Amino acid sequence: MDNAGSKKRCCESVQEFFTSPKFLIYLGHGLSTWGDRMWNFAVAVFLVGLYGNSLLLTAVYGLVVAGSVLLLGAIIGDWVDKNPRLKVAQTSLVVQNFSVILCGILLMVVFQFKEQIAELYNGWILTCCYILVISIANIANLASTAMAITIQRDWVVVVAGQDSSKLADMNATVRIIDQLTNILAPMLVGQIMSFGSNFIGCGFIAGWNLCSMCLEYGLLWKVYQKTPALALKAGKKEDDQELKQLNFPKELENGKGTVEGSQLMNEMAVVKADSPKKTSCCYQITEPLRTIRDGWVAYYNQSIFFAGMSLSFLYMTVLGFDCITTGYAYTQGLNGSVLSLLMGASAVSGICGTVAFTWVRKKCGLIRTGFISGVVQLSCLVLCVASVFAPGSPFDLSISPFQDIYSHLIGDSGNLPEADHPASMLNIDGLLVNGSTALPAEELPPLQSYLSVSLLFAGVIAARIGLWSFDLTVTQLIQENVIESERGVINGVQNSMNYLLDLLHFIMVILAPNPEAFGLLVILSVSFVAMGHIMYFRFAFKSLGRRLFLCCSPEQKAQALPDSPSSLPTTV
Repeated sequence: MDNAGSKKRCCESVQEFFTSPKFLIYLGHGLSTWGDRMWNFAVAVFLVGLYGNSLLLTAVYGLVVAGSVLLLGAIIGDWVDKNPRLKVAQTSLVVQNFSVILCGILLMVVFQFKEQIAELYNGWILTCCYILVISIANIANLASTAMAITIQRDWVVVVAGQDSSKLADMNATVRIIDQLTNILAPMLVGQIMSFGSNFIGCGFIAGWNLCSMCLEYGLLWKVYQKTPALALKAGKKEDDQELKQLNFPKELENGKGTVEGSQLMNEMAVVKADSPKKTSCCYQITEPLRTIRDGWVAYYNQSIFFAGMSLSFLYMTVLGFDCITTGYAYTQGLNGSVLSLLMGASAVSGICGTVAFTWVRKKCGLIRTGFISGVVQLSCLVLCVASVFAPGSPFDLSISPFQDIYSHLIGDSGNLPEADHPASMLNIDGLLVNGSTALPAEELPPLQSYLSVSLLFAGVIAARIGLWSFDLTVTQLIQENVIESERGVINGVQNSMNYLLDLLHFIMVILAPNPEAFGLLVILSVSFVAMGHIMYFRFAFKSLGRRLFLCCSPEQKAQALPDSPSSLPTTV
């Protein structure tokens, strides 16, 4: 009887877990992320294929996406704040998936009838198709941004309730799902496109998003039903109100206060009285500009401002597994097989960092976890700096880093000459694409030593442990310390800051694209990462240091030491 009872309880526990809001969020996020990763991987390849193996459309798409989120991040977040949670989630989901489906269908038509379309109106119809594809894909990305803010930055916080440990576990699980789908989803769609065609790949992605949208819609409704707190949105503002909240520190009395990251919560907010509703045309036209301004002002006045800025500075780096580092690796003699293994090792390292975050947070507290993660990341990146001066490194300051730019600007009869250096590359089917030249990676001359490139990727892979742990730390600090009525707009501005620094790192590569200058980019990248962690150290010192110095007695100081954060929210 006891065995039967224990089995019954076990089955009930398993059933309860698989029907819990937490698991339903994981499942919905997994479906959504899988579709996003497939689309993000495939759209770059599609655009390259559309324009005759040129990177022009891909570059334009990347610029449009980065610029859109940079400009509209605050507006998207403000829209998330001002509308009911279920409406925001469902609208973002439908817009995102329908945009991908529409874009997939349009791409299928272009791939199937490209020659016929190109002959219409001297190619203007084909150009319009390119513009439509990039525009619709950009709308899908903006909707994906709104969806990420809604689910990962708001719904997860509400489902976790006041339990900081549960919130940390949910954040870590969501990030592990991101890591796994980031590797597996491109592999799947890549195989479909390799054995089939771009036309089949477009059809598969469109079909996936249609089915996934229906499932995700139902999962959102289930989570909403099972979590009554989602129906309550504190601090909801009227449509005619402006976002003008300034955060003020709460004075600590008698050394008392709550613990963990939520101690920094801005519990007192003064909302400036709004003027009477204005209905003039000029007022309504300029409202988006005021929303952007107020969003950035609110972000600046947050107690976690320096923590958010520190995370943004980590985006100003070439030390990641993107097309830039991949292109450099090919110039150093690494083939696609080796790179795929390195990417797998990077994913495993990121998962280890995610798991380590939950353990270190329990032992040391949230703020100290960010400091430890930063030290780990910077320590690993020392290997990358060492690789610049190690044997086999192409680093050469005698060659101007702007040589490729000059060679393109100064050509015969004003024409753009072919580049001499295998830089600004994209890995497509094992080829190095450089302007109009495509060279197989195997044709590159062998290196005398692989020590430099080995140190580089050893540092990049090992640093992922500290990187992802730090990312989760800042994410949870924002979740716990931003008041609910500003949660969307603050995360929207945070996304804008991330895209801004990411955009700057691409500009940095454009200015110095040749392999001989890559070492300089590595040093600049590590410098920006170090500056980011210095900002976080300032935030952590103010948060932890005040608590220790405001305690009245040695006993209170001793009690304060194990607790991570200060109970005083700090403003900039």
